[in-house]
Amino acid sequence: MRPAALAVLLSGTFVQLMSVTVMQLAVPRIRHDLAAGPGAAQLALAGYTLTYACTLITAARLGDRYGYRRLFVLGTGVFTLGSLAATLAPGVEALVLARLVQGIGSGVVAPQILSLIQTAVAPGHRARVLGRYGATMAIASLAGPLCCGVLLHFDPFGLGWRMALGLPVPVGIVALALFRFLPDERGAGASRVDPVGSALSLAGLALLVLPLTLGQEAGWAAWTWCSLAVASGLLAAFALSQKRVRDPLVHPDALSAATTRWGIGAVLLFNAGIPSFSLLLSLHLQGALHLDPLVTAATVAPYAIGGLVGSGLAEAAARRFGAGALAAASGSLAVIALLVVPALAAPAPALWSVLAAGGFAFGLFTASAFSLVLRQVPAHATSSVSGLLPTAQQLGGTFGVALAGMVYAAGAMGAAMVYEAVVFVLAAAATTRCSRPPRMRARPASNACS
Repeated sequence: MRPAALAVLLSGTFVQLMSVTVMQLAVPRIRHDLAAGPGAAQLALAGYTLTYACTLITAARLGDRYGYRRLFVLGTGVFTLGSLAATLAPGVEALVLARLVQGIGSGVVAPQILSLIQTAVAPGHRARVLGRYGATMAIASLAGPLCCGVLLHFDPFGLGWRMALGLPVPVGIVALALFRFLPDERGAGASRVDPVGSALSLAGLALLVLPLTLGQEAGWAAWTWCSLAVASGLLAAFALSQKRVRDPLVHPDALSAATTRWGIGAVLLFNAGIPSFSLLLSLHLQGALHLDPLVTAATVAPYAIGGLVGSGLAEAAARRFGAGALAAASGSLAVIALLVVPALAAPAPALWSVLAAGGFAFGLFTASAFSLVLRQVPAHATSSVSGLLPTAQQLGGTFGVALAGMVYAAGAMGAAMVYEAVVFVLAAAATTRCSRPPRMRARPASNACS
């Protein structure tokens, strides 16, 4: 794969994840400027995740059928239009609708990126490219709050949060202009897309994510529990249907390797901690400690720096230690979560040190997890796992934000960090079930994007 093609793919990953973290910091200002209630503001934040998570599995199969490049272009166009609409939204209703459109676009794009890497990159170079993909996810997750904090503080032209939400627009336009650099690949023996499975997965995931994102704000009303019950039934029916149809959305061989099964579980558990960790830290600094958005961004900057260093060393660590690197990163984050509350009461350098260590562990895990999970996936099951992995990310993050938010509301920051420690320990335990990969020889740097 040419460097230009890889740059286009990674730019798509970057803006998708940055759109989540930017919104986390912008919500208080948006509520003020648009006179939005807490429920509407929460829906503007969660609507993106809702449609993103629901679209992934079906979009992966559509890429097999119609071509990964074609679906990448379609999804990028929808995402860019949604980002522009969110930037220009005159009211909270328009903002919520734009975020839903953004999520659909992201859900279409994400599995095509992984599928293109798996099919167009030579096996000997794939681990390095997937490492760069993971590093991009780590950087995007950390860059969003920093960029948003700066824009909210200086508020250029009085467009602070609007400029923050509009950051993906020029990136999307450039990606669309350069789409011909992408290889024109599609799944081998691509066949029809199962309509029943698509309907069951879309409805089941939607009814699962919606109450998890809005349940706390709604006081866990009866409709949230009904929605969860119906979602469980629909997803169970989806799982059963995949065993009986000729062209399943999830290929039967997708989870044949133990490394893949446990790796997807580890990604889900890890993401049940990471998004909620950064979100609660940001909310606590701005809410309980009354810090300005720029000061909040500066306070968490060591976390971002640690993430950059960790992602840079992830490939070497994965080659040397295999899944042990993931277990060490998750276990370290469990300890770091327990140190956050004491560090908040200590002089600033103590908190910076804790956050830098946490960012290092986050970057190490994120930049190496996907290459370890995907290494034993058969070529004909690539698109299935390309849809399942980001789905695990999104569902893990959704569960985590819901559960950690409830714990934070009930017992404040200390109890929430205990929750974080527990899920990171569980993620570390899941990674130990992933077999160690065969030792790989180092590749020359000039071939990194081949």
